[in-house]
Amino acid sequence: MERPRPIEKSAPPGLPEPGTAVFRVLASSSGGNCSVLVTNDDGLRRVCLIDLGLGPRKTAWLLAESGIGMREISDVVLTHLDTDHARPSWATTHRDLDATMHIHTSHMGHAERMGLLWRRTEPFGADPFELGGMSVAPMMMSHDQLGVASFRFDIGPRTSLGFATDLGRPSADLVDHLRGVSVLAVESNYCPQMQIESDRPDFLKNRIMSGAGHLSNHECARLVEQIDPSEHVVFLHLSRECNDPVLVADMHHGADYGFTISSHNQPTRWIGIAPNGRSSAFPHRPSATLFENA
Repeated sequence: MERPRPIEKSAPPGLPEPGTAVFRVLASSSGGNCSVLVTNDDGLRRVCLIDLGLGPRKTAWLLAESGIGMREISDVVLTHLDTDHARPSWATTHRDLDATMHIHTSHMGHAERMGLLWRRTEPFGADPFELGGMSVAPMMMSHDQLGVASFRFDIGPRTSLGFATDLGRPSADLVDHLRGVSVLAVESNYCPQMQIESDRPDFLKNRIMSGAGHLSNHECARLVEQIDPSEHVVFLHLSRECNDPVLVADMHHGADYGFTISSHNQPTRWIGIAPNGRSSAFPHRPSATLFENA
């Protein structure tokens, strides 16, 4: 198991105030994607994982470093079932957890074949569902054959997280769905020039750039501008071969929102999600530690 290199320590989450949350990306890339959202559920700390793209041992280690035990996980929300978002090694490990899996109805058959349907599995469709007082509104987007779920987590009055990765292409419906969230986590996968000039086979380039694969940096920037998050943006799923965190940072330098760039092997710091105007996040330019190993 590859352990991430040390990062600047940030305090593990206690119990967020009612109507607020904290969010951290444990890792995000084609090598594995997993994020953690901590909320206040009627006076108790509720821990939700978004995607299971890291192995159970690595996830447990990163959560422990983040001040969270595996048995505290109450919910897992899956965007889709590519192995960098739903690692097959979770097929047996989940039996030791008392957590609920939330998965789109169109992904149920594939998940069953992968052995990833947990003892407590709750499929969702187009309608919002509840997670301990938090409303989660899904929206399916184009990605490969089965599509991918994007989410709006409404945590409290004027407090929300938008989460969208592996989008294929931006859409007006997605903009309306996520408009004005407090914090937006969104993929900025590749630089088109680096993608074209790479040694990747043509079929892979076409898959990524076809409108059913991933968002380019420029597509992401336009999407962020239209969604207009009030506080902070977290950039996800940067390609290690066909992107550069400096390129992404330069495109958003001086924006009204702060931003954080996730890494493939290094968690972000905790990002506060609070009512618009009170979120505790980072300055406009990310820390150099977030560039290292990105």
